[in-house]
Amino acid sequence: MNALAFTFCGAPLRALPSGALHWPGQATLVVSDLHLGKTERTARRGGPILPPYEVIETLDRLLHDIATTQPRTVICLGDSFDDLTAARATQGAVSERLAPALAGRRWVWIEGNHDPGPVDLGGEHLRDLTLGPLTFRHIAQPTAPGEVSGHYHPKARVRTKGRNITRRCMLIDDNRLILPAYGTYTGGLFSHEPVLSDLMATNAKAILMGPSPTALPMPR
Repeated sequence: MNALAFTFCGAPLRALPSGALHWPGQATLVVSDLHLGKTERTARRGGPILPPYEVIETLDRLLHDIATTQPRTVICLGDSFDDLTAARATQGAVSERLAPALAGRRWVWIEGNHDPGPVDLGGEHLRDLTLGPLTFRHIAQPTAPGEVSGHYHPKARVRTKGRNITRRCMLIDDNRLILPAYGTYTGGLFSHEPVLSDLMATNAKAILMGPSPTALPMPR
């Protein structure tokens, strides 16, 4: 697996092609914004009927990352389900697929704004979690050093070889790391949007997801 190694607040980390974050020294894998059940919620609210494969596709990608990195701890940074009704509707399929992965390791569900409550899948349900120099939560706080969060689904548009490409990305500066959405059918917010430009320092970098994650100055 191609991964990009970098250091954040003294912690040696790896950005995986999938958008997951791997912390080898803590045997920890971090993902954000799975949004499981998005197709169910969209249909329930009268939206377009999307192909019903997003739960399986998202979980299979996660299980692949777990098999590759063998973490002792998995942290899901909130919005793991698209809402609580979607969580209940997909719980059987999710439980069946995840049960082997939950066994024998610490699994932490961080509370998000879409899923503000526990689901009966095992693991811990926390508002945030601090491990060493890093604090994991769903939504970034303006003055929180060593923070790893999600919520914004960042993506970046860059021009290369005469064409524009758009990729999901991690955003990183000296104090803050924002992960991309991990789930299938999740949209994104461009890094040049004011809410992200205001959050991230002027020296921030974007790590573009893809077969070989690549770091570059954050597009503004």
